[in-house]
Amino acid sequence: MKITILTLFPEVFEGFFSTSIPLLAKEKGLLDVNIINFRDYTTDKHHKCDDEPYGGGAGMVLKPEPLFKALKSIDATSKRVIYPTPSGKLFNQSIAKELSNEKELVFIAGHYEGLDQRVIDSFVTDELSIGDYVLSSGETAILVMVDAIYRLIDGVISPESLVEESFNDSLLEYPQYTRPQEYEGMRVPEVLLSGNHKQINDWRYKKRLEKTIKNRIDLMSKNIN
Repeated sequence: MKITILTLFPEVFEGFFSTSIPLLAKEKGLLDVNIINFRDYTTDKHHKCDDEPYGGGAGMVLKPEPLFKALKSIDATSKRVIYPTPSGKLFNQSIAKELSNEKELVFIAGHYEGLDQRVIDSFVTDELSIGDYVLSSGETAILVMVDAIYRLIDGVISPESLVEESFNDSLLEYPQYTRPQEYEGMRVPEVLLSGNHKQINDWRYKKRLEKTIKNRIDLMSKNIN
């Protein structure tokens, strides 16, 4: 998969894509990343990318000219273009899986009061929100979405690890334990030490149900088990 990100702050993404699993995915040839600073597409001497909104109001709006030029330079009209925004459709695991099947994705990082609507009307295919709150920049939201998406690409993470993750079947993940067996008076549940895989699976399923009911009861209506 190729991921292209249009941003005013390319440095935000440098650490993410140069460490851990994203770096391994790039080294395997499973992930190609292109970061574009759309300030480079300005033509005025001050490299201005924002201006006051028509009709008045607080804040600034990102101008259409630099973004149009940057998006045209990568033929974005033929690609899936994602704009993270609080007014978008709620991003979830199902959407992440859908997007992981794309050959190429383009992300636009908004700032201030957002993008000139003409950019959205001309290029954006998906307006997505990571939650009911407001961030100071689109870069953070893009990192969240990209992290959820790229790990679902075949070959990035073992299939076994993905099967039992939260949201895979509308239930949250069960508790995890590792060595030592006892720490500060707290013991690993005996069933996990038993070697009885049926009992372990039953325990894990019960714990998944308990955690989902406690933390995300809204997911239970989606559970078909």
